[in-house]
Amino acid sequence: MKHTRVQRARIATVAAAALALASGSLVLASPSNAAAPAPAAKAVSGSHPAWATAAADQGAASAAAEYTATVYYQGQDPAGLDAYAKSVSDPNSAGYGKFLTPAQFSARFGATQAQQDAVKQWLTGAGLTIVGSTAHGVTVKGDNAALQRAFGTTVHEYTVDGKTQHAPATNVVVPASVSNAVLGVTGLSSATATGKAKPQSVRVRNTVGAGVKPADGLPTTATCSDYWGEKTATGAPAGYTSDPVPFDQCSFVPSQLRKAYGVTASGLTGKGATVAIVDAYGLSTMEQDANTFATAHGDKAFAPGQYTEYVTPDQWTHTAECGGPAGWAGEEALDVEMVHGLAPDAKVVYVGANSCYDADLLGSLQMIVDKHLADVVTNSWGEIMHTTDAGDMDPTQIAAYEQVFKQGAAEGIGFNFSAGDCGDESPEAAATGANCQTDTARAQADFPDSDPWVTSVGGTALGLASKAGKYGFETDMGNLRSGLSADGKSWTPFPAPFFFGGGGGTSEDFAQPWYQSWTVPGSLSHTLMTGAKSKTAQRVTPDVAMNGDLYTSVNVGFTDGGVYSEGGYGGTSVSSPEFAGVLADAIQAQGHAIGFANPDIYLRSTLGLFHDVVDRQAQRHEAPLSNVADFGVIGGTLRVRLVAFGQDTSLNATPGYDNATGVGSPTAALLNSYKWVDFSR
Repeated sequence: MKHTRVQRARIATVAAAALALASGSLVLASPSNAAAPAPAAKAVSGSHPAWATAAADQGAASAAAEYTATVYYQGQDPAGLDAYAKSVSDPNSAGYGKFLTPAQFSARFGATQAQQDAVKQWLTGAGLTIVGSTAHGVTVKGDNAALQRAFGTTVHEYTVDGKTQHAPATNVVVPASVSNAVLGVTGLSSATATGKAKPQSVRVRNTVGAGVKPADGLPTTATCSDYWGEKTATGAPAGYTSDPVPFDQCSFVPSQLRKAYGVTASGLTGKGATVAIVDAYGLSTMEQDANTFATAHGDKAFAPGQYTEYVTPDQWTHTAECGGPAGWAGEEALDVEMVHGLAPDAKVVYVGANSCYDADLLGSLQMIVDKHLADVVTNSWGEIMHTTDAGDMDPTQIAAYEQVFKQGAAEGIGFNFSAGDCGDESPEAAATGANCQTDTARAQADFPDSDPWVTSVGGTALGLASKAGKYGFETDMGNLRSGLSADGKSWTPFPAPFFFGGGGGTSEDFAQPWYQSWTVPGSLSHTLMTGAKSKTAQRVTPDVAMNGDLYTSVNVGFTDGGVYSEGGYGGTSVSSPEFAGVLADAIQAQGHAIGFANPDIYLRSTLGLFHDVVDRQAQRHEAPLSNVADFGVIGGTLRVRLVAFGQDTSLNATPGYDNATGVGSPTAALLNSYKWVDFSR
């Protein structure tokens, strides 16, 4: 996108805020005349996992067994890439907004042909066979003898919790001849080879506009409110308060969300921006379904060429382990329809990974930056980094993801990731949560959203003040859920345990990025989620938040089993594409790409341009906000739930930045600020 719009005004107070609040200008070290030290062989940290203990070792794997590994290239100037990605993203830097094309990036920071050739010669010379190759790395396979020659270690089998696993007997070693060309090696451990992500969404039974204002007694047909408090659930048992509570809101449609978050008032539509979506697999009816959904709710269908797909069904793998295309269809429809709904004129590019495994999802992200397919990328999936069964996430896999995020920053591409749906991801939350990984080792932040080079999007519960979508209030996304007893006289269990909540918290794996240093309280950045104190300030998530609560759900339509239908979805899978749409609107307002958005987001947050989401009931020590979800008679039983809001495990929505909603949710003032204030000018 060309920088064609002339800045209309630059407000002195904003410029002063940028200088006072942003981090210091980037200073690059002067070149030295000293000779560079000769490269040395290096061990690849974490390639031998901690669970592969001597006590569990069953000896070398079969000599006939073949294993696959991926060797990622480091590139020709990793330190320079880190500096450039920061400079181009920092509003206080002279390099801000000076984005590179993919060709310029490759020439300046990518792996050189000589580096790639040297790595391949090393691997094939050891007897390994190349089975895949990109500009980012090379995948090889071979037996233990070849692995020994290439990596200085062999694969052993281990008995862990009664299961047979395999892993390198020691850390992989990269020889000195190619050590400066190699970022790391991954895939030789059975745990890292099967690392996979999950969608951050859950479907809730709900219908739009169902029911009428009820008389006494709970309706036997599905009933919901057009806005918060419209219909009172008379006839329901007493819950967290003695006062009757309202029926939950009907699933939101895009026009309501646009009005609530100021998109309608701004007049922006995302025109000129492109948003990419990455999920696993692909829904063959996606464009048709998105058009059906849009027109059914008063919006425009995609124009010819506005929607594009990159899917390769003949290469899909791991369908049983990942839930297959059907298991990801709702997620894909949710993402596409939320982006289109919040930015109706933005181009949308769907990139379907060949599975939910890290290697395939990463491959889709690599394709986006290599081809510069979008300005913003939204990802409604994630995983935890520390598990009880597979151990810690492979450091090489993390580094390979981060390398792509930095490439995106250098090219003016920003990445959004959902913050998760399991609150603080503690074992206690996982025991009752609806979308948790039960193998969590301890309370922790999710990945990739906790990486400092992405925008972590958390969740809120949005209460509308009118059917049209007037903003009423927000609280943090966190639910307790009880069911109506068989005799209809009480709720069970009561009080209810944690059921669903937005992710967030302090990362034990990533240090605090520069853009958080002036906004995030030290009480959060220096306190890990286990309660342990950190001497260093750490990354805290989320960065921003939007509606995603399961009981303030959004309506989604897609074809399932040959039949198109609509239903409510909740999760930070909703929040991330919503915010991607808002960023597309901001790009239209600014007239050019924003790139990695976090430094800009935190700077604008100091000017009061976001809704400061606060759990007011918790602040006033009152009973939690609650409502009644009445789904009518299903299978011969009246299905009714009592739902409490703002109960997000140990995460809390407090005044200012917090670890449940970040700096808050967007407003019309935020979007309008991009029309007037452009820090790159």
